[in-house]
Amino acid sequence: MAVQRRRTTGTIAAMSALGLTAVLGGCGGGGLSGDAGKVTLKLVAADYGDSAANSSKKYWDALVKDYESEHPDVKIDVSVYSWNDIDRKVKEMVDAGNAPDLAQTGAYADYADKDLLYKVDDLVSISVQADWVSQLADAGEVDGVQYGMPFAASTRLLFYNKTLFDEAGLTPPKTWAELESAAEALKAEGVKYPYALPLGPEEAQAETMQWLLSGGGGYTDTLGTYGIDSSDNVDTFTWLKNDLVGKELTGPVAPGELNRADAFAAFAAGDVGMLNGHPSLMNMAAKKGVKFGMVPMPGADGPSKVSMGVADWMTAFKRNGHAEQIGEFLDFVYNEKNVLDFSREYDLLPVTNSASEAMSAAKEDADLKPFLEELPLSQLYPVGETSWAQVSADIKKRIGQAVAPNGSPADVLSRIQSAAFSAQSAG
Repeated sequence: MAVQRRRTTGTIAAMSALGLTAVLGGCGGGGLSGDAGKVTLKLVAADYGDSAANSSKKYWDALVKDYESEHPDVKIDVSVYSWNDIDRKVKEMVDAGNAPDLAQTGAYADYADKDLLYKVDDLVSISVQADWVSQLADAGEVDGVQYGMPFAASTRLLFYNKTLFDEAGLTPPKTWAELESAAEALKAEGVKYPYALPLGPEEAQAETMQWLLSGGGGYTDTLGTYGIDSSDNVDTFTWLKNDLVGKELTGPVAPGELNRADAFAAFAAGDVGMLNGHPSLMNMAAKKGVKFGMVPMPGADGPSKVSMGVADWMTAFKRNGHAEQIGEFLDFVYNEKNVLDFSREYDLLPVTNSASEAMSAAKEDADLKPFLEELPLSQLYPVGETSWAQVSADIKKRIGQAVAPNGSPADVLSRIQSAAFSAQSAG
């Protein structure tokens, strides 16, 4: 029986903090095939590997080989780029009038706003749409219409060094006060970074959001309007400035100059007592022999009720047409086996319910279960806002000043809010 699809009437018009790697060449040939009737789909994808040995190119090579063996009239031409380059590469292709058929990147709203993308309803089977984790699918919407298809997901937990905690006689903190007390004890034991607070320009928007959520705030209100300078958010950063940074509990590098990658490397070296981390940190620490534990992020009065989630997106451009072939390929990409293979290879969370259930029940995936349990409680960046890229860049640039010795959390958050409001209004 044919897969049921939603189609619109009329004619269908004839790209994290999740990985950083070097540029890797594309796989497959470019352009249209010389075989009569054969359709070539161009896919631009991000690399989640940390070396050539586990490059995403290998994942896509294997998947494409399987797909093409069953669909001889379709060729999938894949190019893989690092997270440092992929957004720029996709933008250059779009600006040059040479948009790919598919792009797997970190954002989508700008392209959707310019009417360059297919609606998800025009492509993907109802069964696949129903299988996506609901809050991830919802986050792919612009004005109530889904354009972004979740491709990979991650949540954050508080990592702590078990050896350092045991030496200091500590248990994992559940509140900010307990985190502060633990950091003081770790500092007394000579730990270099009692709590690593990476508010440097690499990924400050992630650390910031995790803290805002733990304080009962966030980037937006329930209506989606930016509320970055809310009283809850100001209180959170005032506490960070006075009770962690001001008491020299965040290490020798100023938070505004500490990047996430450097904080992770310091944790893997055994120099960090606590920090917020995502699943990839588990392998980094384990390879260095660091014994670690993971708990939900502490909140002002108890464990945070909301965790930060991150998703990367698959998008489909309308320029070349081929909606039917794109949709059939995406149904294959999102089957349970392929989603599980990708998630396991790169220590990421599945974006489908079926793969999540399989991972939750599998012994081999036990280390990811705490992150899976956080996903239903997670809140994502406001990626459906066309202004988010600009706002995120502003947060990366300014937020470290909020906890600097002469900084004012209220003033810094107010400046970010003012710029965010202007960007949102202009959009």
